[in-house]
Amino acid sequence: MASPLNMVEFSLSEEEEMLRDLAHEFAETELRPNSEHWDNNREYPRDAIRLCHETGLTNLHIPEAYGGMGMGVMAEVIVQEELAWGDSGFATAAYANGLTGAPIITGATDAQKEKYLGMLIDDGALCSYCVTEPVAGSDVQGINTNAVLNGEHYVLNGTKMFITGAKYADWFFVLAYTNKEAGYKGMSGFIVESSWDGVSIGKKEDVMGQRCSDTRSVIFQDVKVPVENLIGGEEGNGWFNAMSAFDLSRPCVSAHAVGVARAAYEHALAYSLEREAFGKPIFNHQMIMAKLADMKTNIEAGRLLVWKSAWLADNGQPNTEAAAHAKRFCADMATEITIEAVQIFGGYGYSEEYPVARLMRAAKVFQIYEGASEIQRLIIGREITR
Repeated sequence: MASPLNMVEFSLSEEEEMLRDLAHEFAETELRPNSEHWDNNREYPRDAIRLCHETGLTNLHIPEAYGGMGMGVMAEVIVQEELAWGDSGFATAAYANGLTGAPIITGATDAQKEKYLGMLIDDGALCSYCVTEPVAGSDVQGINTNAVLNGEHYVLNGTKMFITGAKYADWFFVLAYTNKEAGYKGMSGFIVESSWDGVSIGKKEDVMGQRCSDTRSVIFQDVKVPVENLIGGEEGNGWFNAMSAFDLSRPCVSAHAVGVARAAYEHALAYSLEREAFGKPIFNHQMIMAKLADMKTNIEAGRLLVWKSAWLADNGQPNTEAAAHAKRFCADMATEITIEAVQIFGGYGYSEEYPVARLMRAAKVFQIYEGASEIQRLIIGREITR
């Protein structure tokens, strides 16, 4: 008989259920009524993000020692699924702090944490994760951004691409080479404030989906970065900090995918019960019923993968493989389910007047950002052959 410590628990705690209900209510009242407007107008939902912060639904992962709630990754994924159910572009925009804050939490000095994590908590500040470049996406070691020590500061030069929330960020996590010859061991992380001389922001990208999320390039030209903004106070730790951040953020992005898939499934289910063909609701045609059954199975499976990867992180256990499983499966699953939802709606699904078209456009990016599905397969392969 298994001891209580080894038993698997699938129910949420009372606190987690309250958090989920709060997030769902916020998504239902603040996000869904505005989702179409934000998407059509490519409008960044700054006021809604601020309200989300005031409601207590952001920065849940920040430790209590630095002013946060210290609730861990499990609490984050519960909230993130609901926010993405309401609007995935909003969820991506609001969660930029989660990804950017992760390498600060795992690798920064106490002084850096107190200052920059404190800004997120006390001031509702926003931050962005600057790693991807025009010539380096999945191949992070291919970045060209560099930082050269010059007395009491580093001189930072480079261009980052596809940076979420760039225009509205108060500070950036920036990955740069301090020793190119050392390969990935020569990368260092820096905290760079957006107001500093030499920092400029590119035009907003006209993306296919999640259009309210602000995505731009960030250019660093001879930016003087104080030595105290070298993360952890040592060169060469940037690669570890940047990659370890994904172990914390990928469960949350996977939860976004679950939320989008769930929204598409619910729309398709409701439509199938209303729409009639050949004298009965289309739900009662076996082909449609089978599609919806498969959707529900995959959503349930995806959520369990997300929860496992979050539980491992919260309990101090390695979750790299579990997070890759969740990210790969949920990204592909959300893409497939949203396409099937459009199919169930038929011609109406192809019209932008119905939400499933917007959901299908939004879902595709899950297979690309925060580690493409192909990269997740490589990670899984590497982990299972260690």
